[in-house]
Amino acid sequence: MKTPKRLAPLLDEGLIDEVIGQLMSGKEATVYVVRSGDSTRCAKVYKDAKQRSFRQAASYRDGRKVKNSRQARAMEKGSRYGRQMQEEVWQNAEVDALFRLANAGVRVPQPYICTDGVLLMELVVDAAGDVAPRLNDVDLTEAHALELHAMLLNQVVRMLCAGVIHGDLSEYNILLAAGGPVIIDLPQAVDAAGNNEAASMLKRDVDNLAAYFGRFAPQLFSADYGTEIWRLFEAGGLHVDVELTGVIEIDTRPVDLDSVLLEIEETRFEEEARVRREQESIAGG
Repeated sequence: MKTPKRLAPLLDEGLIDEVIGQLMSGKEATVYVVRSGDSTRCAKVYKDAKQRSFRQAASYRDGRKVKNSRQARAMEKGSRYGRQMQEEVWQNAEVDALFRLANAGVRVPQPYICTDGVLLMELVVDAAGDVAPRLNDVDLTEAHALELHAMLLNQVVRMLCAGVIHGDLSEYNILLAAGGPVIIDLPQAVDAAGNNEAASMLKRDVDNLAAYFGRFAPQLFSADYGTEIWRLFEAGGLHVDVELTGVIEIDTRPVDLDSVLLEIEETRFEEEARVRREQESIAGG
């Protein structure tokens, strides 16, 4: 096939030897199958921000670090340089997440290099050596659905133990490879400790899994693994071999309104005292 413009530099530099064909085109990138020496890999070419249907919502960017304060200011102002920096941060987030998760034993494609908006990584294949299908394209029995759901919950736990939340996990970005499911598409991955919406994103990812696999195993609709996983994470009790139940105990004890009101009143007094001290300090200065 004709070499895509964005892949020409990789050919010139010897990072790839041949573009075999286009694999897919999604909301954020176009993926090509390429040959690098004796290996068949894939090259993910990120689309320009104006062409993407997936927007870099502030909730995903929350907690992401940039190299210096100048870049941070430019990104806040939305200048041309700032938009360029946002693109680099967006793309680097996937590369960083892939390396971090692969090292933590999470089933993700092995990344190799990211340059000029192109991510070169492992091509995920099935038992026959063909390109692995997406989860959404596979018919499942109840038993197989429960098995895959359990495997993916473990992957979510492993990700969280490594400090990462996918943020957009669904049946459309999970591939069924020879050794089990592989999680892909991570540019929107968030830092579990640095993002203010981490808990809701984790729960949404887990709920998405339950919604899909529940079509084949309806008992999953009544489970609440997302809340359970996050509670364990917050309490410091989450580990890769944790046994999950999906059952959340609801606290039915009556609320001590007197204690709540007293705490509110004490907080108000403390704030009023702080304001007075500031005013006295200003007046005295």
